[in-house]
Amino acid sequence: MSRTLKTAAGIAAGAALLSTRCRGLRKFALRLTAVTAAAVAGNEATGKPVPFLRWSFLRLLVGMKHLTTEWQVGDGREEAAAVYVAANARRGDLDDVIATIDDFARNRSMLINVGDEKGEILDTAIRAVKPSFVMELGTYVGYGALRLARSAPEARIVSVEFLPANAAIARRNIEHAGLSDRVTVVDGSIGDGGRTIEHLRTVIGLGPGQLDAVFLDHAKEHYLADLHTIEDSGFLHPGSVVIADNVGFPGAPDYRAYMTEQEGKRYRTTEHATHVEYQSLIKDLVLESAYLG
Repeated sequence: MSRTLKTAAGIAAGAALLSTRCRGLRKFALRLTAVTAAAVAGNEATGKPVPFLRWSFLRLLVGMKHLTTEWQVGDGREEAAAVYVAANARRGDLDDVIATIDDFARNRSMLINVGDEKGEILDTAIRAVKPSFVMELGTYVGYGALRLARSAPEARIVSVEFLPANAAIARRNIEHAGLSDRVTVVDGSIGDGGRTIEHLRTVIGLGPGQLDAVFLDHAKEHYLADLHTIEDSGFLHPGSVVIADNVGFPGAPDYRAYMTEQEGKRYRTTEHATHVEYQSLIKDLVLESAYLG
C-alpha cells in the first residue's frame, strides 16, 4: 500500500473510531471527513484524474471568503504559479506560458482563471470578431489576457485588475511571454466611481466605439453594473462581443436575466454549456453576447 493510501486509511480509520462515540451532526461530520480524506488521498495517488478531489481545491473552498474579497486563495498559489512559469516556460513562447499555467492549475494548485476547456470557447469567440481592441475585467494571474492576445494577434489588450498583487503577478507572466508591449494591466475597478474609466480614456486612449470585445471574469456580482458602465461610456459599437465566464457557477443570475431580457433588442446571446475550470463534473455557462447597438 502506498504512503498516500496508508495516510488516507489512517485518517478514515481514526474518524470512523471517533464517530462511534459521537451522535448527530458531529457523527455525520466525522464520517464525512473520513470519506473526503480517503477520496482525496486516493485521487492524489492515482494521478489526480478528478481535479476538484485535491487538497488544493479543498484549500480553495476553505479560503473562499478570502478569495471573494481579496481575489487570492490565501495560500500563496498565485505567486507560486508565477514562479513556476518563470522556471518552466520558455521565455517569449506564448503557447508554452499558457500551457505551463494550465499544467500548474491542473497538477499542482487549482487556479480560478478561465481554464483550458472554457478557454477554447473564449478563443473561438475572439477569433470570429478579429478585434483590434479588447478589454478584460479580472486579470488574476494573466492567463485570460494571454489567451486573448493569442486569439487576437493584432489586437491591443487591456486588462483591469482590482488587486495590485494579482496585477503584479500577471505582469510578470505577460512579460515572460514577451507581450508587455501589447498587453496592459490596469490597477483598478470599473465600479470605482469613474477613476478607472477616466484612466482608460486619458492614459490608455480608449475612445467611443473602440472596444471590439470585452471579457468578464471578475466579481460575478459586478458583471451587470460594470457592463452598464461600459455601455454608458460609449465604448461598444454594433458587432462588439461580450464574453462572460462563470455565469452558471458560481453564477451571475442578474447578468443572465439581463441578457435574456435584451435578446434581439440590445444583444444577441449564445449560451455555451461547459464545466468549471480543470474538471468535468461541475457544470458552468459561458455567455457570448453580440452587441446590437
